[in-house]
Amino acid sequence: MGRFDRELWALKDEKYQKFNGKLLPNVEDERIIGIRTPILRDLTKRLLKERPEECALFLEELPHFYLEENHLHGFLIERMKNVEEALEATEKFLPYVDNWETCDLFSPKIYKKNPQKVLPRIQNWLKSKDEYAVRYAVGLLLSDFLDEQFEPEYMDWILSVKREEYYIKMMIAWYFSTALVKQYAWALPVISEHRLDVWTHNKSIQKAVESRRISDEQKAYLKTLKRK
Repeated sequence: MGRFDRELWALKDEKYQKFNGKLLPNVEDERIIGIRTPILRDLTKRLLKERPEECALFLEELPHFYLEENHLHGFLIERMKNVEEALEATEKFLPYVDNWETCDLFSPKIYKKNPQKVLPRIQNWLKSKDEYAVRYAVGLLLSDFLDEQFEPEYMDWILSVKREEYYIKMMIAWYFSTALVKQYAWALPVISEHRLDVWTHNKSIQKAVESRRISDEQKAYLKTLKRK
């Protein structure tokens, strides 16, 4: 029995368990309790306030069985105030992340404030053998480094990733579709010069065209760049 199983099971929502299970085909139903994200975040805050020592022990108790234990683990990392501790905890956790939802749910705000420490880790994670470590790294470049902290070389880092896993390719497509919104001048050559594989190329265009933040003229041009 996990350290916080009683608290987690007290929050079970059966309808949500069935709904969420459909979104996560590679996670067995018996591993999904069914807890909505805002409720799980509230539990994280409460546990940190009332039982901080147990939270620290929980972070050492990998692997976890339940999906929501992994979510809780990510949320505990997210609330760390020391960037080095957060990075070390993330490093230990990523090999145990086994689905896109856990991967995408946690993103410590402290990472955006410490690019000099975070970016070398991102480079390492992009080279990881672990599927979701790679996805996580691309996701951080998307969420934290596509605005004022953007550098064109980050696109080259992502373009160097040559992987066939669906959940990696999908995140790369999300990255470049968002880059077409936020850094159009830098992202467009990636598309026009066919620097992505065909599937990721077309998916990037599809997601960009669906955005309301791209002009009609840009959308029309992007549609002409689709590949067969």
